[in-house]
Amino acid sequence: MGKPNPTPARLTAYELVHQVNRQGAYANLRLPELLAKSKMTQADKAFTTELAYGSLRMQGQHDYLAAKYLDRPFSEVDEKIQDLLRIGIHQITQMRVASHAAVSETVEVAKLVAGESKASYVNAILRKVSEANNDLSELKERPVLERLVTQYSHPEWIISAFYDQLQDWQKVEELLAANNLPVKPDVISWPGKSSTAELITLGATAIDGFVNGVNPPGIPSEFEPIITRRAGVQDRGSQLVVENFLATATAGLSWLDMCAGPGGKAAYLFHSLTSSDPTATFLANEPISHRAELVKRVVNNQQVVSFDATDAKNFSQRFDRILVDAPCTGLGALRRRPEARWRRTIKDLKELVLLQRQLLSSAYALLNPGGVIAYVTCSPHIAETKGQVLDFLARHKDMSILPLNTLADAHKQGVLTDGTMQLWTHQDQSDGMFMVLFKKVG
Repeated sequence: MGKPNPTPARLTAYELVHQVNRQGAYANLRLPELLAKSKMTQADKAFTTELAYGSLRMQGQHDYLAAKYLDRPFSEVDEKIQDLLRIGIHQITQMRVASHAAVSETVEVAKLVAGESKASYVNAILRKVSEANNDLSELKERPVLERLVTQYSHPEWIISAFYDQLQDWQKVEELLAANNLPVKPDVISWPGKSSTAELITLGATAIDGFVNGVNPPGIPSEFEPIITRRAGVQDRGSQLVVENFLATATAGLSWLDMCAGPGGKAAYLFHSLTSSDPTATFLANEPISHRAELVKRVVNNQQVVSFDATDAKNFSQRFDRILVDAPCTGLGALRRRPEARWRRTIKDLKELVLLQRQLLSSAYALLNPGGVIAYVTCSPHIAETKGQVLDFLARHKDMSILPLNTLADAHKQGVLTDGTMQLWTHQDQSDGMFMVLFKKVG
């Protein structure tokens, strides 16, 4: 019996899936590290990314398909076998990989990481899934919510939250489908550090309607302006948030990014201000130390502090502009963070809503008269968006919404009748960002 010889792409994909599922790793952070250590071609790295991310996104459906042929509940199966089945089934059902290759190559990975006996078990299950030809026809007879849970591999509570906002099952289904598509990363040129024109000469492609946004060639972590910290990876929804906030600028204002880690919006905001208004001041705050270090890499070290932002007393000054990019469930970024849908719970939502309220209260205390708070979440959940707006305005009678559609330089994409912004992945090809501007009377 020969030595197992798995392809590097499939082995790396398995390693990522296993580390995410069993060790709490974050796919978007761990994958670049794994790829950097490999000697794979660009094509193989792209295959690895699609396989790993896709397996994580679709594992609800994969588990459902595997369970049909198991001799025990899926949850009782060995963890290595679970993750091997997921990457195997993803190749069979979601990728342009011949079924026999998907089975045999996954079995080679299984031999190496789990041994011959478990590899034989993986082989048997994958062959049965392959022979069934991805049959999900029985789902058609089930209630719509139950069908969508399995067909699109999203937890029920998340789908229900989407419906609460969209009020249309067809639109919900379109959103779920969009969340499962591989995402092409966006890159932002930082004003004063690089330009869109320069990034294009290096192989990037311009994004229509985005003055500083491009799609990079290949893997962003290997793109020279990213390596030299002259540009950053930033979804176009986040680009719109920063640009809309900058549309409120006048000369000489003091700016605070209250929850700055890992630093994408902070960098764009800081470099935009630095290049356009030398009289402006900027401070980034990030309470978690390792995330604060990431922020320091993309803005001046002196302009980063690590305070508990829920306590305004930690700050020694007040500000004219405060960005509250609040920790949230991340339901608007499920396409980019494949594991998030499986990690977040209703309990998390309750805790995050409380934290968001505390951060807004602190921002209010730190805001100068006439100042503006930008409240931002990467989530469309009512409790994190409309609910927070109503609560904040009820508690602070001297605050009002500054409608985005009244700002000449603001992007009108996703702007609602009340002047807030809600982006949707299936409509806007971006993360599902929410944004509202609050202005203080004075």
